[in-house]
Amino acid sequence: MAFRSWFTLPVVRADDEEELVDPQSALREKCQAKGHIESLYNKYQECNDRVNGRSKTTETCMEELFDYVAELDHCVAHNLFSKLK
Repeated sequence: MAFRSWFTLPVVRADDEEELVDPQSALREKCQAKGHIESLYNKYQECNDRVNGRSKTTETCMEELFDYVAELDHCVAHNLFSKLK
């Protein structure tokens, strides 16, 4: 019990009136609309549809997924840290 009274954790509270918005989500939506990122997403979806349409296949869509996510994160990274408080 002595340890508890000596060591307390800080408490962070947000204002109830202010709606918290994740800036990363907003930036991802903006970046998703860019032509080259949208084409990478479509390529991933085509691969996913092709793989799900087969019963026996060793094909995976990991390369397409990594290409899409890497490009999306690269786009988001340009503006994300300037929006953080």
